[in-house]
Amino acid sequence: MSFMAAPSSSFLSGDSLRALYNMGSSRTLNHRRGSRLIVRADADYYSVLGVSKNSSKSEIKSAYRKLARNYHPDVNKEPGAEQKFKDISNAYEVLSDDEKRSIYDTYGEAGLKGSAGMGGMGDFNNPFDLFETLFEGMNGGGRSSRGSRNGAVEGEDEYYSLVLNFKEAVFGVEKEIEIRRLESCGTCNGTGAKPGTKSSRCSTCAGQGRVVSQTRTPLGIFQQTMTCSSCNGTGETSTPCNICSGDGRVRRTKRISLKVPAGVDSGSRLRVRNEGNTGRRGGSPGDLFVILEVIPDPVLKRDDTNILSTSKVSYIDAILGTTIKVPTVDGMVDLKIPAGTQPGSTLVMARKGVPRLNKSNMRGDQLVRVQVEIPKRLSSDERKLIEELADLSKGKTATSR
Repeated sequence: MSFMAAPSSSFLSGDSLRALYNMGSSRTLNHRRGSRLIVRADADYYSVLGVSKNSSKSEIKSAYRKLARNYHPDVNKEPGAEQKFKDISNAYEVLSDDEKRSIYDTYGEAGLKGSAGMGGMGDFNNPFDLFETLFEGMNGGGRSSRGSRNGAVEGEDEYYSLVLNFKEAVFGVEKEIEIRRLESCGTCNGTGAKPGTKSSRCSTCAGQGRVVSQTRTPLGIFQQTMTCSSCNGTGETSTPCNICSGDGRVRRTKRISLKVPAGVDSGSRLRVRNEGNTGRRGGSPGDLFVILEVIPDPVLKRDDTNILSTSKVSYIDAILGTTIKVPTVDGMVDLKIPAGTQPGSTLVMARKGVPRLNKSNMRGDQLVRVQVEIPKRLSSDERKLIEELADLSKGKTATSR
């Protein structure tokens, strides 16, 4: 043990050896005469990936790809999914490397973390970089701001606010809008380099297009690979174009015909694919998102697919019944007020509401609340008639009793 902990030893550092003594009951040390030190770790990388210890590299890779797809945080939002994804990535990083796998099979996880002379084999890479390496170009349509290895970067999305009146939102409309977006620079053809100049290898990343950063934490050294900011992942630097200042894109105005479907409301968002900013160096363009704002109608109020309104009738019409004109999104429509309608009653006008989004043949209803008007002042003739009516009502009441 003393020999193993010596500074000249590459097997276990002194700190790692002391850690082994303090592992408690969850980790045990077995030392037999003529045998090597064996550390049984808490984590079982084979179990994490669901493979056997004699699995081939292709079987391990296949298991990782399947599990990584299921537990990637962009896909799986359940609690603990991100930690599970990291555990899967760490297990694959060890078992896919012959040297690391050999050390792990012999000494367990602690053997990797304590191998001071083994090139830092316990320092795991960023699990998301590992995922992108194996699934490059297969991210399920999700957009990423990272550049690819050839320097191509996807364009950013653009946003536009469109104001509609009430009926345009109900029935849909076709609008022509004007947007400003980044398009490929015609002077440098999108390269970002000044015409007539030659590019040179980037000194920051040595032409690799990516730089590696390391962060030391209590759990070890974490390594992360990022796109080089000096060359934007191209591996080359050049004299910037005078027109686009090296970006390869300039902002221009474009008119787009936009079809707004029936049934949209304030806050609805329309997506127009590939009408966002142009990508750098051949990257795919972003999308255009149109955010809708609907101006409220002073009379008609919307409640999901139903429309609410109020109509006033005289107390005489409420008693005797009548037909009135009611405003709707289809124009003025006749509404029959049944005799004896009570104040605050709600009458339904079927299929006079808002079409369901993407189902224009299905519409909601218009709900009309009846407001009965009681006059505050009466003429002498009106008062006399009302009093006679009151006497008749009293007579009926006495007769019924």
